[in-house]
Amino acid sequence: MLLPDLPIRAALPELLTTLGATNCAVLQAPPGAGKTTVVPLALLEADWMPANGRIIVLEPRRLAARAAAARMASLLGEPVGQTVGYRVRLESKISSKTRIEVATEVILTRMLQDDPALEGVAAVLFDEFHERSLQADLGLALALDAQAVLRPDLRLLIMSATLEAERLGSWLGAPVVRSAGLQHPVATHYLTPARLAATSNRPHERLAHLTPAIVREALAQHPGDVLVFLPGLADQRRTAEKLGSLPNNVDVHVLHGELPAEQQDAALRPAPAGRRKVVLATSIAETSLTIEGVQVVVDGGYARVPHFEPHTGLTSLETVPVSQAAADQRRGRAGRLGPGTCYRLWTEAEHALRPAHLPPEILTADLSGLALELALWGVQDASTLRWLDATPAAALAQARDLLMRLGALLPSGKPTEHGRTLAGLGLVPRLGHLVIRGKEAGHGATACALAALLTERDLLRLPDGAATPPDLRLRLEAVATGRSPLPGLVPDQGALHRVREAAAVLRHRADVRTTQLEPDAAGLLAALAYPDRLAQRESPERVRLVTGQRASLPAEYFGRDDVFFAVAHLDGPPALPRAVLAAPLDRAELDQHFADLIEVSEDVSWDAAAGRVVARKRRRLGALNLAEMPLANPAPEAIEAALLDGLRAAGLGRLPWSPEAQQVRERLAFLHALAPAEWPDVSDEALLAQLEDWLGPYLGGLKSVVEVNRLDLRQALLAWLPGGWGQQQELDRLAPAQLAVPTGSRITLDYSDPAAPVLAVRLQEVFGLLDTPVVGGGRVPLTLHLLSPGHRPVQVTRDLRSFWTNGYFEVRKDMRGRYPKHYWPDNPLEAEPMRGTRRQNGLK
Repeated sequence: MLLPDLPIRAALPELLTTLGATNCAVLQAPPGAGKTTVVPLALLEADWMPANGRIIVLEPRRLAARAAAARMASLLGEPVGQTVGYRVRLESKISSKTRIEVATEVILTRMLQDDPALEGVAAVLFDEFHERSLQADLGLALALDAQAVLRPDLRLLIMSATLEAERLGSWLGAPVVRSAGLQHPVATHYLTPARLAATSNRPHERLAHLTPAIVREALAQHPGDVLVFLPGLADQRRTAEKLGSLPNNVDVHVLHGELPAEQQDAALRPAPAGRRKVVLATSIAETSLTIEGVQVVVDGGYARVPHFEPHTGLTSLETVPVSQAAADQRRGRAGRLGPGTCYRLWTEAEHALRPAHLPPEILTADLSGLALELALWGVQDASTLRWLDATPAAALAQARDLLMRLGALLPSGKPTEHGRTLAGLGLVPRLGHLVIRGKEAGHGATACALAALLTERDLLRLPDGAATPPDLRLRLEAVATGRSPLPGLVPDQGALHRVREAAAVLRHRADVRTTQLEPDAAGLLAALAYPDRLAQRESPERVRLVTGQRASLPAEYFGRDDVFFAVAHLDGPPALPRAVLAAPLDRAELDQHFADLIEVSEDVSWDAAAGRVVARKRRRLGALNLAEMPLANPAPEAIEAALLDGLRAAGLGRLPWSPEAQQVRERLAFLHALAPAEWPDVSDEALLAQLEDWLGPYLGGLKSVVEVNRLDLRQALLAWLPGGWGQQQELDRLAPAQLAVPTGSRITLDYSDPAAPVLAVRLQEVFGLLDTPVVGGGRVPLTLHLLSPGHRPVQVTRDLRSFWTNGYFEVRKDMRGRYPKHYWPDNPLEAEPMRGTRRQNGLK
């Protein structure tokens, strides 16, 4: 066999010798070295290769798998499907003669589950392993396990385009073989800070503004074709529209994994003589694929990556800056044929801040599919397998919880028959569950079509690129009729074709005999797949999910009576995501199909707005309120607990504190400060914490604030004293409410400051009183506020004897002029106390 003259040929002798001596190796070869197409062909001639041994070559994407198979077949001068074939989702070209089978990574998992020994397979090659897809990590873990237990002769070759090969080799304990690359110098141009400042900070707006202009500059200044990296299909469409006025000899192609094969091939083929091409690609073109004729790369610098939030259970696509490693991979595409040029649509300073690598998918993805595959493999503890990066415990636990709710796993972790069945459909667990349960509900054809829909990008779009209506029923109508379900909505015919093909395959796998679609069943079917995303309308713009999270879903897209929804896809910030795909379902469907999740509860709670306890009987599905009615005879203890909750929430200030009750509380606070072990703490915090103890006995039969306002809090506090009547007597002795002064008047004491209780009394009423009165068993002198006849303080003292000796005569001098009718004796220590004027007391 004559192999092409590519750099990888120099490494083949070492590689073949290594795999002859060991069953596992790592090959590090940069893009352009030829590892994808040359190595599998070379291994067919290896000494250890059985005569009919097969090689499985794994690619991360369908497009790369098809292209690699086509290239190898052409080198052999054969059509695809002879010595070299491929298997991808919904399509395969293999035969009994096929010895090299190029497949997407998920295919290996299915092969291993069906035949753990991989009979007839001599080697498995993991191409582009540096991309670290979840399926590649899972496939390698299972293959290593199979190799260790059943097939020590099975060769595993991990091929990486980056220097992470060292880490791989060390982790595997495997030799690392290196190859040089076919790389010419590439001049790299960054945005200037001034040009960046003139653009938006939002990725899609920045790309829409910059990309067309940079592409025109590249075409004008450099020869060859231009490869443009953009994060998503919407960016490709916007850029293609703005490139409509290019020179007549320039063709614009888009390249992504969902295009028909003929359009993908057209983007990959060399431009015809005398013409040039601009290829608008997603991250799919970073590695594996060879796009003939490219000498210029325009890198938008972003990629769309899935991000799973364990605390919400939601996976959303996020547009993120690519890593430095990915940017270098993209840049290298310009140097395959000769010296090239790369335009990066970010500044050099920004580049330095980008991460070296993005985290592998296993650390950020929904692990429900992986968890099911592990259960089918017989593994309940993921750590017993070999992982380059360990599976996150929280995400894996959440995945297993979902599988149990779907009926795919037993609590023991073993798969159910239902779990085995849905795994065989080749879908993620949610969608497999949708197909099986949808068929059981009598909507088999619709379930297959909806599952196919949900594996594709949205097949509807508006010409202006605006967000399409989220109603899933519109998509099913388009699949059923092939036409636009609403004026202005444009079905993507390619996506429509793929959905129909996928639905037909699923009908065959699930043994569904009908083809009639029922768009109105979309809500129920989506709910079967996403029971954790059932939702209820709570405002014209918003719904509440069964988990309690809220999402935007404008009512304008649905009927007036649509209250309950199933949400199939959410996008946007976790705080308030947007329901991108959803459909309504009615309460009867919830009652019938989710009866085991519905809880009936008697809810007795405090209604702050009404100021009373309300009792209701509720039927709830998580956070969704299905029905509610008054509860006739709630338990008295439930009423009291709800009333206490309401009073705690309102705070002590909401209670009816009469002056007498407030003084009792202040007297107790005074004694607690003196003897904390003997007297209770009556601070706000303490009383709220013990509300049930001191106020609870008085709440029997009460339900509202109005009724609580009639309570005597003074009596409640006194009755709460642990010493009973004796301690109440002690309270009166140590902290009397009133004090008799020499005139016989009983003056109420002020204990608002526990450190300094106050006796406020008119000065004339304490003539003859020599010493300051005390409280607290003689330990605390009162602070005397001595008042004028007009009840204004003329002196504050805690030493009455000193006042009579030193301060009284100054006060007397001032007061005699102001109050001449009152008695101001020369000797207050011997004078008679009096309440009124001199005349009222018989004096002249």
